Amino acid sequence: MKIAIPKERRPGERRAAASPDTVKKFAQLGAEVVVETGTGAGADIPDSHFAEAGAKIAPDAKSALGDADMVLKVQRPMTAAEGNDELALMKKGAILVAGLGALQQREQVKAYAAAGIDAYAMELMPRITRAQSMDILSSQSNLAGYKSVLDAAAVFGRAFPMMMTSAGTIAPARVFIMGVGVAGLQAIATAKRLGAVVSATDVRPATKEQVESLGGKFVWVDDEEARASQTSGGYAKEMSAEYKAKQAALIAETVKKQDIIITTALIPGRPAPVLVTEEMVKSMKPGSVIIDLAVEAGGNCPLSKPDQIVDVGGVKIVGHTNYPSRVPVDASNLFSKNLWNFLSPHWDKESKSFKFKADDETVTGTCVTRDGAVVHAMLKEGN
Repeated sequence: MKIAIPKERRPGERRAAASPDTVKKFAQLGAEVVVETGTGAGADIPDSHFAEAGAKIAPDAKSALGDADMVLKVQRPMTAAEGNDELALMKKGAILVAGLGALQQREQVKAYAAAGIDAYAMELMPRITRAQSMDILSSQSNLAGYKSVLDAAAVFGRAFPMMMTSAGTIAPARVFIMGVGVAGLQAIATAKRLGAVVSATDVRPATKEQVESLGGKFVWVDDEEARASQTSGGYAKEMSAEYKAKQAALIAETVKKQDIIITTALIPGRPAPVLVTEEMVKSMKPGSVIIDLAVEAGGNCPLSKPDQIVDVGGVKIVGHTNYPSRVPVDASNLFSKNLWNFLSPHWDKESKSFKFKADDETVTGTCVTRDGAVVHAMLKEGN
């Protein structure tokens, strides 16, 4: 069983799909591991560390991928239309495991099927307890939330904590987190550690306790309708138009008072929802900062632009893409562990190969193509 880990070629991608630790584990199973030279350069992992862990170092992508039974990547392989056809280098019947962006890249999913590649999209990992250690979205979002606060601090022209000085007192920065998922919670924790006054909001009232446990203030219209807005199954109920209007007014008023806003809301397979309108941006003080973590999906602020810092009336809107790649060492280590945790239960000792269990939720949840066909329910024609 030959496992290949090629160098990531998409612009700005510094992560690697393997670490010396996971290479060693795969080698101990009995697999042959081949790492393309330079794969770990962006994450400060020299070729020698992979070699010491048991990998062979390939001089280029062709020699790494040509006869590989399995290919591990961070991002989807590039195609001929993108100028560097990695997909063409993979043999028919190979297994591809990566973050494929399958719901957004449906044509490429069809290309995997046409090439006879069995592809597993790790971003589709089901949110079940057993799969938490395999969840690339959670591991990478954690780092994105952390780094977003550091980036905000770097752009912001003031200090974060309250400071008592001989020349006077410096007021603490006010940070507002919009969206309390994994990235949002880490952003709250990081901003609090830096000494900011932190508040947060989310459409799910159940997150109120999480926000408050980290020392933040939860912003919502606290009335009977809101307190009864969650079903017994944990889902949010549709709110009345009157409630939505009151909540929107509260958020707009809250935004005016903030120094820093970090938006984190994403909807799989759909454009990011607008959380900070142009009118809200214009209501903010000059020197304020907005970090839009959803810029790659259209943005939570319509004024944000990918890989740019936009100045709107003195308000800086930061649109860095691929946030996990801005913390490449830890991101690579966590991503590679996610892959190992997903794959290792399917190793067959007798055949020394991977044999995926068809009834395993982590398999059915992530497998997008098999035996030349698109098999994932969310990607079949008509969905």
